Amino acid sequence: MPSPTLRRRIALAGGAVAAAAGPAAAQDSGLVTVPSPHPVRETIDRFSAAVRAEGWVVFTEIDHAAAARAVGMTLAPRTVVLFGNPRAGTPAMAATPLLAIDLPMRVLVWQDEAGRTQVTRSTGEDIATRLFARHGIAVPPDGRRATDTFIAGLVAQAVG
Repeated sequence: MPSPTLRRRIALAGGAVAAAAGPAAAQDSGLVTVPSPHPVRETIDRFSAAVRAEGWVVFTEIDHAAAARAVGMTLAPRTVVLFGNPRAGTPAMAATPLLAIDLPMRVLVWQDEAGRTQVTRSTGEDIATRLFARHGIAVPPDGRRATDTFIAGLVAQAVG
């Protein structure tokens, strides 16, 4: 268990990160945030349906607001949806076992300070240069564009 001093530093660092984060900052860091006209739960369900319609798998959801409630804290809706394609991911993870720390892919469906639903995803470029590159896997430009187009399409179905 961290010392009280370390816990305070962690809490303060978390507050600094939270204060600096937002959709505008996300646009510049390999993330794309788009608004959804639907409530958070409906947006998640629509995204999951789009993933499944493509023959991919929704592995799980991580509901950060529910976790906060469980410890007596309040957090606006923030749900991470983990999804992927085992036909593509399995061979890659068999060849590069540590890739499993970064897969499956994910999107965040969340509610902003005005109560609007947002969906945030990584760009294809970010996935290639941040995630795959650190495992020594080179994704060519056409693969980066295809990844970006595919995930953007899933999000478009969720928010459409």
